[in-house]
This record gives sequence, structure tokens and C-alpha cells, in this order.
Amino acid sequence: MNFLIDNVRVLTMNAAMDRLDDGCVVVEGDSIAAVGDRGLRERYPGYERIDGEAGILIPGLVNAHTHVGMIPFRSLGDDCADRLRRLLFPLEAAMTAELAAASAAYACCEMIQAGVTTFVDMYYFEDAIAEAVKAAGMRAFLGETVVDFPSCDSRVPHGGLAYAEAFIPKWLGDELITPMVAPHGTNTNSPEKIVEAHLMAGRYGVPMTMHVSEMDYELEHIRERRGMTPIAFLDSLRVLDERFIAAHCILVDDDDIDILARRGVAVAHCIGANAKSAKGVAPVKRMLERGVRVALGTDGPASGNTLDMFTQLDLFAKFHKTANKDRSAFPAAEVVRLATIDAAAALGLGDRIGSIEAGKKADLTLVETRSANMFPVYDPYSVLVYSAKAANVDSVFVGGRPLMRGKRLIGEGLGEARSRLSAGMADFRRAAESLLATISGRGRG
Repeated sequence: MNFLIDNVRVLTMNAAMDRLDDGCVVVEGDSIAAVGDRGLRERYPGYERIDGEAGILIPGLVNAHTHVGMIPFRSLGDDCADRLRRLLFPLEAAMTAELAAASAAYACCEMIQAGVTTFVDMYYFEDAIAEAVKAAGMRAFLGETVVDFPSCDSRVPHGGLAYAEAFIPKWLGDELITPMVAPHGTNTNSPEKIVEAHLMAGRYGVPMTMHVSEMDYELEHIRERRGMTPIAFLDSLRVLDERFIAAHCILVDDDDIDILARRGVAVAHCIGANAKSAKGVAPVKRMLERGVRVALGTDGPASGNTLDMFTQLDLFAKFHKTANKDRSAFPAAEVVRLATIDAAAALGLGDRIGSIEAGKKADLTLVETRSANMFPVYDPYSVLVYSAKAANVDSVFVGGRPLMRGKRLIGEGLGEARSRLSAGMADFRRAAESLLATISGRGRG
């Protein structure tokens, strides 16, 4: 459909960081046709008018790293030491394609309500997840997890590679879904399989994503066996390139950062999940100074407990100001860039999304300013970073298609998605309760 949004503050996030305090954005079909001031509406008299009510219009937010199949894990053993190996990996045996798809549908509802239009996912049963994401209307990069042990959708180690070999061609060329290959980590894959994954990504021209330099024991594992850091190890395998999306990169040194910059690797930084797990604060300032492409992510709903990017904006600014002992570090406008145009560029989509410019896809998020926490608005960037919450998102569009209007989801509602997910979690809940009892000692004797 053709429509325009006016009476709105437009943060274009273009190269000049143009801002229109009484702006108008015209959408034709799936793309932005024009951006200007309120006078623009007179040139399009037949278009549906959406009154922005003095809200803030931004490009749709990009969540650069998550695991949408893991909603069933949220709030489970949050304070458990070594949670990944003791709780999450064992419980994933209870996952099914149906449960992963139901989780993804719920996660899409949550992200749409939080103004997210594009996300990068690594999990199992990605074909079922892709169907759910496509139905929700979101834009997504989806990668099947590759690990060196049997998983919930493969009876053999590294079975994710065979899965990806069928998954990637099926979704190549889709308007919304970009298939990927996703080795889990440097310590959960053999060098040969990491190289095989990279060759597959190159053969199909798709991204490769991987957890990198996230865990202390990951660094110890690689140092003991390879005598180098995880990033230097991956570089020695010649798998780092501009299609590589490295999640986390918390425990890196200057040499690692130089490698990332030289190879054109994109880093998905997940400050909320990293802080919750006490892993540290990645040196993002040094990365950016050296030219590394950085985007922001939530990590999975089991790791950071939220898929809300506004939470990440706030945490990012505060943690990095503290880490650098500099209140002026990372001005709010720069933080918003990391979740919009910089993220789009990191994913290779900077020419299609991430800014509000004529010719780009109409992936848009309208944030209302009527609520108590949104007044006054001296600096709209500061309001987005320090004041706004997911609850302030009013409307969301992907490719011109409305996914939410007036804070109401269009299509499957959250309640319906929650009921379907909850109904499918019976076996998972039993497995989770049994494992938690064993870990806590209640199951002994």
C-alpha cells in the first residue's frame, strides 16, 4: 500500500545524520519514496496519512545476535554457575521443530513490539524457524547451529553442516530470509569443520556467524591446544572475512582487534547478556577506533532475558561510559547508529535498510512520545537511549507492510503465540524441572 507518516520527528540516520523535527516520510509499496518536511504531504493527496502525533520515527532496529528458539529457557537457572554446559546444552535435547517454531513466533511478536525489524539468529531447526519468521513478516538472517556432539536435530556430531547444505539453497533469494551457516564456537567445533562451514558460506555467498572469544574456558581451550587466541586461531584457518559475523568478542586484545579490522569482520556486541553472565565488557571503543564494524544484539532470551533493543541501547551507553571512565563517550546519536545504519552495514544491508532515505526499504519504527517517560524531548536521540522502553513503540513496518499499528500487533497476537508456545512446552518443562532438581541436589537419594 501507499502511505505517508507526518507530524513526526524523523531521525534519518543517513550519512549526514539529517533530522527533521516536523517531518514526513512517504512509502510506496515496499520502499521509501520521499523524505521531507510537512509540505511533502501535499504532493501525495491520495495516500493514506498516518499521524505520528509528534513521535520519533527511526529506521527499524536491528538485533545482530540472538537465539529465537530459546524462549522456553527464559528465567531458567539464571544464577546457576556454568549454566551453558550444566543446564542449557543438556536441556536442548528436549527441543523439537514444533517447539522451536512456536518459540520463534513468540519471539517475533516480542521483537516487533520492541521496534525490531531485522535480526540475526543461530539455533536448531532453522527451517521451521524460517517458516515462522516469514509468517511474522520480519527480516532475518538464520543460521543452523553446528556443534561437535549430537544435537536435538542431528544424531551425529557436526550434523548441522548437512542440515545447512539443504537449508541454505531453499531460502537463497528470499526477500526476508537470509540463510547462513553457524558453527557454535571455536571450542565446540573441529578446525576441519570450521573450514568446511566457511567453504559452504563462500560457495553460496552467504554469511557465517559464530560465538567468538566469549568464555574464559574457550580461551584456555584454544590456548592449550593451539597456542593462540580464538581470533588468531580462526585467522590461521583463513575463515575470517567480510561475511563473518563474530558474536561477543569480549575477551580480545589489540592484536585480535587488528585482525578483525583487517579481515572486515562484523562484531555483534551483546552488552546485556555479557553483563548478566559476568563475562566482561568488550572493548568496543577500541574496535571502532580501528575500523571494526560493530552492531548490537540481545543474545538469546535465556542469556539476556529480553529481546528488547531499547534495553541494550541504555545498557550499552552506561556500561561503556563507565568502562572508559568518560561521561562524554558514546553520545546517544552514536548509540542509535549502532542499532540502525551501522548494524545494517555490518550485515551487508547498508544499501537496503538502516536509514530513512528515498529508495531504501520501508523498515520503520514509530516511537510515541505521549507516555510519561517520554517528556520533554530536547534531544530525541537521548530520549531513545535513556528514556524509551519497548512499551513506547507505537507502529512497526517491514518493507512497507505494517506489523504493528497503535501498539496492536497485526497478524498473530502475543496472547495467541504465548498459548501455542505454552501448550507445546509440557515435555520441556518436565525435563527442565528434573534437571534443576538434580543440579540443586533435590533429586539425590
